[in-house]
Parts: sequence; C-alpha cells; structure tokens
Amino acid sequence: MEVIYKSTRNSSETATASQAILKGLAENGGLFVPEHIPALDVDFNDLAKMSYQETAYEVMSRMLTDFTEEELKYCINSAYDKKFDTEAIAPLVKKAGAHYLELFHGSTIAFKDMALSILPYLLVTSAKKNNIKNDIVILTATSGDTGKAALAGFADVPGTRIIVFYPKNGVSPIQEKQMVTQKGNNTSVIGIIGNFDDAQTGVKNMFNDRNLAEEMAEKGFQFSSANSINIGRLVPQMVYYVYAYSQLVAKGEIKAGDRINVVVPTGNFGNILAAYYAKEMGLPIAKFICASNENKVLFDFFTNGVYDKNRKFILTTSPSMDILISSNLERLIYRIAGDDSQKNSELMNALSSEGRYEITEEMKNGLKEFYGNYASEEETAAMIKKVYESDGYVMDTHTAVAAAVYDKYLAETGDDTTAVLASTASPYKFTRSVMEAIDAKYAAQSDFELVDELNKLSGVKIPQAIEDIRSAPVLHDIVCDKSEMEQTVRNILN
Repeated sequence: MEVIYKSTRNSSETATASQAILKGLAENGGLFVPEHIPALDVDFNDLAKMSYQETAYEVMSRMLTDFTEEELKYCINSAYDKKFDTEAIAPLVKKAGAHYLELFHGSTIAFKDMALSILPYLLVTSAKKNNIKNDIVILTATSGDTGKAALAGFADVPGTRIIVFYPKNGVSPIQEKQMVTQKGNNTSVIGIIGNFDDAQTGVKNMFNDRNLAEEMAEKGFQFSSANSINIGRLVPQMVYYVYAYSQLVAKGEIKAGDRINVVVPTGNFGNILAAYYAKEMGLPIAKFICASNENKVLFDFFTNGVYDKNRKFILTTSPSMDILISSNLERLIYRIAGDDSQKNSELMNALSSEGRYEITEEMKNGLKEFYGNYASEEETAAMIKKVYESDGYVMDTHTAVAAAVYDKYLAETGDDTTAVLASTASPYKFTRSVMEAIDAKYAAQSDFELVDELNKLSGVKIPQAIEDIRSAPVLHDIVCDKSEMEQTVRNILN
C-alpha cells in the first residue's frame, strides 16, 4: 500500500515520498507527514541477524513506497559504506548501566551523517523520477552539525548546489573549522550575525516566498532542504532505533517483544520524532525521554503544555541543542491534534505571531509516553567526568545532557527498563568542553593540543574528520546579518 505524504498545515496538499523529499517543505511552512505509518512486519529475531544496510531497506522500503527496490538499495549501499569507520555503522556500547547508540562514526563524526549520507542519493533519485531539469539548491540552517554533514554529502554532487547558514558565534571552533574548510565547487558557507533560530527562520522565509521561487525557476534553480524538516532526513533516522533494538535482541540483553526506553538529547526534535515514528511502525518503545540543555523550551512544554520561545537564548557547551524553535515538534503536534491541519495551523500561527502556544488537555494526553527534563551546564560537565572516571568512557556534551537527564528519570521513577541513549557526536568534536569537564588543568591548551590529549585519555583513534582540518585552509569567509540572507543567496547564485 502506497504511503502518501500530506502537509501539517493543509491536508489537501499531498505528495509521494519522492515529491516530498524534493520539495523539503510544504506550502505555507507546513511539514510533510505520512498519512499512515505501515507496520514493520518482520520478526525481531530475524532483524537481529541483519546488517545495518539490510535493516535500512526493511524500514525505508515501507515508508518510501514510490522508490523501486533497485533505487532504494542503490541509495542505501552508496550511503552506508567506507565513509563510516565501523562495519556496524551505528554500534551499541554498554557503559555505566546504559546502552549508548554511537551515531557518530560517519565522515563528519556526528549523528547527522546517519541521514545526510543518504539524502543526496534520495534527492537525486527523486529528481530523476519526477523529471526535474533544474539544479537543486539545498538551503540549510545549522546549529553546528547538520551544516558539515550536509556539505560533505552534497559536495560536487551533479545538479546540486548547497548553501549553509550558521550562527557566527554559536558553534564550537571545530564545528566552524569543519564547515569553512569544506571543498566542493557547489558549496557555500555563510556565518550570520544572529542565532540558529534566526538562521532557520530566514531559510523558511525563502522557502515560503513564491515570487522568489518563480524567479529562481526562471534561472534554472529550485530550492530543497537538508534540514530535518525534510522527510528524507527523518525516515533514515527511524532505521537506527530499529537497528539498536535488534542488536539488543542479538546480544541477549532483551527478548524480542520486550519494551525499551529511548533517551535523546533534543534540539530541533527530529531525532526523537524518528524514534516516535519507529514506535508507530511497531518498535516496542515504552518511554521517550527528551533531554534538553539550559535552553529548556521542550522541558517546559512537556511539563505544562505551553510552548513559549519568548525567553533568553543561552549559548551552551552543547550548541547543537541551542534552539528555541523546535521545528519537528510540529509533526507531533499535528499527530496529537488528531491529524487536524487547521488546529495545527492555528497553533503554529500563534507561535509565529506571539512566540507561544498552549495545547488542550486532550492533546496533553497524547504526550503520556514522553518525559522531559534538562541538564544544567554544571550537570553536563559532571556527567562527562563521572562516566569517564567510572568506565573510562568519554562522551561528548550532547550525550552527557542525555545521560544526566536519564539519571534524573531513574531517580524520579525507578524505571529500570532497558534504555538506549542516543550518542549524537564524537567527543573529538567538542574537545575543549569535554577535556575541561574531566580536568580544569586542560583549559590552557589549544583545541588541537586537546585533541591529542583526548586521544591519550580515551585510547580512541583520532577521527579522520579531525585530522583533515588541522591545517586545512579556510575556503568560506562570508559573514552577513540575519536580514541579508536572501540577498546573499542571490549573490551566490548570480
């Protein structure tokens, strides 16, 4: 049965999977969601014997139904190959009483690689399927990780251009260096004077500008997105939750059919939403534990049902979560509103005009599977130190937020259900924050000296992604005000 996608803000706007991937964003700022999520009718004991690539086909073939088997397997096998430094692609590591799903073994050492390694192949295949002749211009806002992963995925892909906006003073030094040294004749990177939400809003505004779209089409261009608002990002993320579960079965940690909890450090809400969609497909998940940093807009939402972005924006040591507008939450709001696009539109319009909205008591009942909490900067650093000292395992700042929130969940509930924690970035990506958390004596050293110290401490090989940028020249140095984003795009595209 074909899965059709429709807009969260206009149920009459529909698309096939390939059309939804090409568009990225629906009209009026809506997001594409599946009309139904088909069952994953494969025995978990059978899944436990499958490779990551085989698991990906089982999940994605049920969601992307207008792709042929040959097309989908080509995309999967092209994405999950030697770019990853382990055959497992997403290994599950048991440390400190939890199972860490390491999602950072790709070419840019962050979880965004899991979806952005395959999105270029899905997008180019979608363009061919829909007879698109224009060059596809990927417009992306990043809080640190999406940018580099998207740049690496799309660099020199024929028929595409990619333009990435990031907050100039809102990412780690290594994140910035990874982006501004990116090679590729079709790549552009722009630092904006503003924060991630400003970058994300600017990109959405360009997507929603019909006059701009018509003008671009005349010049042979059309916009698409590599952000997690693109369903081509979300569906591949469902895979690794299914794979983690099947690995728990394979290792004898659980029996097929047992329920698990998932703990996800959350900013834009895409990663945890993918777990929610995996449950809708049949994965036995009991609780979704949503971990926030000091930008705790999601914690407040799960606590009182009010989403309010009218607050101070805090720069933290987990910058990929420094977000006050969690775009993918809209997909969950749409679902708990009973797939009511009009109700969802009213709430999103309130967010746009007033910066806040409040859901009904009935909608709150749809959130019972979710638990929200947050970790302060001090708690995050303490968790890094604690797990290093107890298990010799070094985690990054975002993973530490998840681990600290999981500790709070255990203390509050006593729920010892087997838990999978999404480990979303290599500690090498945030060496200063990680090393200073372990011992303040490291504060005086440079970022790349700290890379070598981390190597000594952890015994984990320095990733190639870090070695590559030690002496790489800066290739992108454009900086613009948040109000100049559209003009900057025009300039880049001549």
